[in-house]
Amino acid sequence: MLTLIKGGEVYAPSYMGKKDILLVGNKIGYIKDEICVPKDFVDINIIDAKDKYVVPGFIDSHVHICGGGGEGGFKTRTPEIQLTDITLGGVTTVIGVLGTDGTTRTMSNLIAKARGLEEEGITTYVYTGSYQVPIRTITGSIQDDIILIDKIIGVGEVALSDHRSSQPTVEDIMKIAAEARVGGILSDKAGVINIHMGDGERQLDFLEEIVETTEIPITQFLPTHMGRNTKLFIKSIEYAKKGGFIDFTTSSSSEEKKSRDTKPSRALKILLEEGVSPKNITFSSDGQGSLPKFDNERNFIGLGVGKVTSLYEEVRDAILDEGVSMDKALMTITSNPANILKLYRKGYIKEGMDSDVVLIDKDTLEIDTVIAMGRVMILEGEIIVKGTFE
Repeated sequence: MLTLIKGGEVYAPSYMGKKDILLVGNKIGYIKDEICVPKDFVDINIIDAKDKYVVPGFIDSHVHICGGGGEGGFKTRTPEIQLTDITLGGVTTVIGVLGTDGTTRTMSNLIAKARGLEEEGITTYVYTGSYQVPIRTITGSIQDDIILIDKIIGVGEVALSDHRSSQPTVEDIMKIAAEARVGGILSDKAGVINIHMGDGERQLDFLEEIVETTEIPITQFLPTHMGRNTKLFIKSIEYAKKGGFIDFTTSSSSEEKKSRDTKPSRALKILLEEGVSPKNITFSSDGQGSLPKFDNERNFIGLGVGKVTSLYEEVRDAILDEGVSMDKALMTITSNPANILKLYRKGYIKEGMDSDVVLIDKDTLEIDTVIAMGRVMILEGEIIVKGTFE
């Protein structure tokens, strides 16, 4: 199938101006100022992108595709995600994770769900493990999982500074990082450790100690939930200036949205003003994960569910409400996660890359059309492809 996107204004995510883009199957074939179709050539799908921005498909690097939760008992286990929960948010690549529950949610389940979503049309990868240490793997080894299982690109989400963690030592995390790093080197994968940051007082202490006392580079870690509280956010600025990657969670409860002073869109503006490299900042949704609420004594009092659609909502807010430039805002969900996670064919609009493309309305900045691996999933706001059980 050939698909021609005509007359759109391209952010790749850097600005390219008005271009025509020819998608050849699952790859971007040509990008030209104008691509003309011969009059007698009929086997081509033409999408009019006039008055649209054309951007790379979004990468969500932290999604509980099997569901998450359980902090309030078995009835609070959130359901598995559906395809359109993802594509309606412009996301064409997801990284699946396990969270608090590494018992009833298993690595076999996670990989099977990832393969199912890929059969339905999007690109998927996963992390091995969950909150718990020692890491529960498929093969019995972190290094072997990363090297031998194509879907596994790193470790996560390992919980630190959180009352729900396994309370690992610095040495525990050090050994996990070392094994993941070698696994990544030998398989040309990222081998990163996705760290769940809780709201405890230790914050980033473990990661900073490892970087200062070993040969493991700061780029081996991708700590998330960095806007969880103001103290952690302030600490993240210093950490990122040292070269560390920092990830901000876009899903939140309505109460958090009202009170949080580290909303990702706002945080992005502050980070850029503080001189943090725009290449070191990512957003992820925590989609389909539970959003547990605890009282001051750590008792469970309520639950929400994370939404993948929140990912682009925060990018849009950064542009419209905070005045962040479109290219820098888009980097947080396109080129940055692609580079950090070594997803070589993702995150850019460039000839030879995977044909993951999103069209955005220029006036409203709402998502208009979503194309994943050359297949139109959403067209002019309407769902074209549904998941198997939708």
